[in-house]
Amino acid sequence: MELTINGHQQHGDPPAIDVQSPASGSDLAGGGGELPPPPDGFCEVDLSPRPDEEPPSGNPGDPAIREDPASEEADDAGGAGAAREAAPASPPATDESEEDRGAEAEDRERAIGNGAKAAGGVGGGGSDVISVIQPHSQLPKPEAPPMSRSPPRDVDAAAPILGRSQSTPGGLPAVDMPAIGKFIRDRSNSFSAAIVKRLSSLKEKGSDDDGGKGDSDFKPNGVTEINLSGLKVVVTLKTEERPEKELRGRISFFSRSNCRDCTAVRCFFRERGLKFVEINVDVYPQREKELVERTGSSQVPQIFFNEKLFGGLVALNSLRNSGGFEQRLREMLAGRCSAGAPAPPVYGFDDPGEVEEEGRADEAVGIVRVLRQRLPIQDRLMKMKIVKNCFAGAEMVEVLIHHLDCGRKKAVEIGKKLAKKHFFHHVFGENDFEDGNHFYRFIEHEPFIPRCYNFRGSTNDSEPKRAAEVGLRMTKIMSAILESYASEDRRHLDYGAISKGEEFRRYVNLSQKLHRVDLLELSPDERLAFFLNLHNAMVIHAVIRVGLPEGIMDRRSVDSDFQYIVGGYPFSLSTIRNGILRNNRRPPYSLAKPFGTGDRRLELTVLKVNPLIHFGLCDGTRSSPTVRFFSPQVVQSELRSAAREFFQNGGVEVDLEKRTLKLTRIMKWFSADFGQDREIPRWILSYLDATKAGLLTHLLNDGGPIHLAYQNYDWSVNS
Repeated sequence: MELTINGHQQHGDPPAIDVQSPASGSDLAGGGGELPPPPDGFCEVDLSPRPDEEPPSGNPGDPAIREDPASEEADDAGGAGAAREAAPASPPATDESEEDRGAEAEDRERAIGNGAKAAGGVGGGGSDVISVIQPHSQLPKPEAPPMSRSPPRDVDAAAPILGRSQSTPGGLPAVDMPAIGKFIRDRSNSFSAAIVKRLSSLKEKGSDDDGGKGDSDFKPNGVTEINLSGLKVVVTLKTEERPEKELRGRISFFSRSNCRDCTAVRCFFRERGLKFVEINVDVYPQREKELVERTGSSQVPQIFFNEKLFGGLVALNSLRNSGGFEQRLREMLAGRCSAGAPAPPVYGFDDPGEVEEEGRADEAVGIVRVLRQRLPIQDRLMKMKIVKNCFAGAEMVEVLIHHLDCGRKKAVEIGKKLAKKHFFHHVFGENDFEDGNHFYRFIEHEPFIPRCYNFRGSTNDSEPKRAAEVGLRMTKIMSAILESYASEDRRHLDYGAISKGEEFRRYVNLSQKLHRVDLLELSPDERLAFFLNLHNAMVIHAVIRVGLPEGIMDRRSVDSDFQYIVGGYPFSLSTIRNGILRNNRRPPYSLAKPFGTGDRRLELTVLKVNPLIHFGLCDGTRSSPTVRFFSPQVVQSELRSAAREFFQNGGVEVDLEKRTLKLTRIMKWFSADFGQDREIPRWILSYLDATKAGLLTHLLNDGGPIHLAYQNYDWSVNS
């Protein structure tokens, strides 16, 4: 055992040191009387065994280190130093044997003798000096770490005690350092054994014939949590090395909306966890010129690894089937992407061509701006009603005559042209424009404007495009949104990601071009597809901007208050579904029709109601049909496909025992569109899969009654 006290070493059996006994201090000082207490200080004790020395039997550190708050200083005649004397240990227990008492007495005598030698060394300069170097009194006083504290031991224990000086107030409890080390080693061994056992069991279960899909919580690509008493270990299992961790370049590919090959490429990259940049030329039309320059063709998809052209879907499938895709990928993406690669789309910047088109104002805008400045816009009384923010037809004619220096008849013709372009309307929709005491109002002053979410402070005064062209562009952008942010089955949408995407920003800008489009020029199928797509796009916009409450009664406020201004008139979700697509029929739980007599929007309603429209309209809930967008050329066939998909995915249930046909609640709310109850089973038969169609046919042919029931409707948002 080796004892080190402030740098001085003693070999062999260490003496017991007591720094508190006054009698010992007197003896060391040569009988000079009681000594004053020593200054504050501390001693360092190293109990580690020497490499060439065997530890004593039992615990080497069994004697507890106890510090006593009393100490004395032995001062000789020359005042040259101080020494501390060894004192006998605590009295032995009463039940010890005589041999133990004798051995202990010998130890005490030996300790006293060693102490006397120490005192003599202090006075005479001997070599066996045990000195205590006192620190400065202003230095911070050492304290034992909290984890080293243990409950106080029995004071009657027959172990040597090391006294504590008065420098540290309040004696700390005894510390058993070897016991703490043993405890830590035992706990570490138990933890290690438990972890190894757990990982071994996971490995065995993961290699079973069932592919690791038993009752274990083993997840090949996940994280397994191992809970032990007092410790939580989280182990991330090493999976197959993914290539993208080594890739430093960028994968880019040009695409179009509703392209099957582009969808296949997109799914291929997603299945392998590869990050890629998609450049949809339908969303970014100016990038099509870049596509032709890079590839010599406008065909899509075209895949680029950094600046290198890889090819299309055929090249991708060929390399995948040969098994060399991973190697080729690493080779082509080993370096960082250079400036020559296709640039990713940037949020917030419009294409130069689109900005140029928006800058082309309508030829009549100059006249309209003069009218806005010179006409007296004020509230007026008409038919016992106060009409706000309007002007008289005669006042407008006078302004046109003075501004254009023309006759009154010419001014009236100009006024009618401006009204047809939807710069203003009659306050009650009675006529386009007439001279006299008729009141008109600019679109931006209409009372419905605050509820129109595609209106931003002013009317779009640029030259209006054809409604079919705007509708087609809107369909392409919304289809690109679904391809990027919807689940594979289109039943769930990531509205948060949609709201932050460049596609949605461009859609919102495009919706402003609907202000003054001419809807009457649309053909019946174009009109049907236009309003189906507009409804579904407005639902996505409504979820992002205002959210959707649950319940059919609570939804009525959103259905009626969330509006767009289209062709100079307001259109809400309710007016599109019930007014346009259902030929002005009353909504569920309502007594009034969407359009009153004389409403100009009646000219836009479909002549014959197609009940399949209800399976093409998405209301943003989990029980509604999936969101989709239609093409004018094939809108009828796409509606049939939508109905078939809806009924085959849980929209109807056939209970053979109860002879019950469980239908979606949509068919109850809009029962007027589906005919009488007895006609519904035969009507729905052509949209069912083979199993349900066979069950329903059996019920229809046996001549018994068929009961109709309706499923519960899930109003939660399809996010």
